[in-house]
Amino acid sequence: MAHASGVAASEATAAESTELRLDRTSDGLFLSTSLQFVLPELAEDALYKGIPMFFVVEAQVLRHRWYWSDKQVAQATRYLRLSYQPLTRRWRLNTSTVPFSNSGLGVVLGQNFDDYNDAMAAVQRIARWKIADTAPVEADAIHTVNLRFRLDMSQLPRPFQIGAVGQSGWNVLVSRSHRLMPEPAR
Repeated sequence: MAHASGVAASEATAAESTELRLDRTSDGLFLSTSLQFVLPELAEDALYKGIPMFFVVEAQVLRHRWYWSDKQVAQATRYLRLSYQPLTRRWRLNTSTVPFSNSGLGVVLGQNFDDYNDAMAAVQRIARWKIADTAPVEADAIHTVNLRFRLDMSQLPRPFQIGAVGQSGWNVLVSRSHRLMPEPAR
């Protein structure tokens, strides 16, 4: 089990990842964190008008090599779709391992919320997300885990994509790196 004391970087809005935790078990490497950000006012207004917001969470595991650049040993991506249904006044959060398409949602986990704050809390919380299997993450090697959370502008309707170009009011980006040290010999 490793706890974070890494460096956090944020852009546009005051965004950060707190309490980053990596758990190395016999099943794999699991990541848990709490993201802290406020959704930009433009994005929140679009949500209340029924336009869904798409988020992407990416985790990359790199093995440290002193003789060459670090080697990527694992990568995991999670896609989130937050939408508001004005008729029912309910929020819906869909989570998937593949990008959302117009042909349907595919295999996703769906959650409903009565309150905007509850829905955003679910977006900002990542709990025991498996980012790597046990085999590529060697217990005796140094690894770096890079976490990146962002608002996916490419999934928005075209008029919003064009209107959002060059506007910092649409930017949501949280990135953080954490070094995972070798396990002590037993």
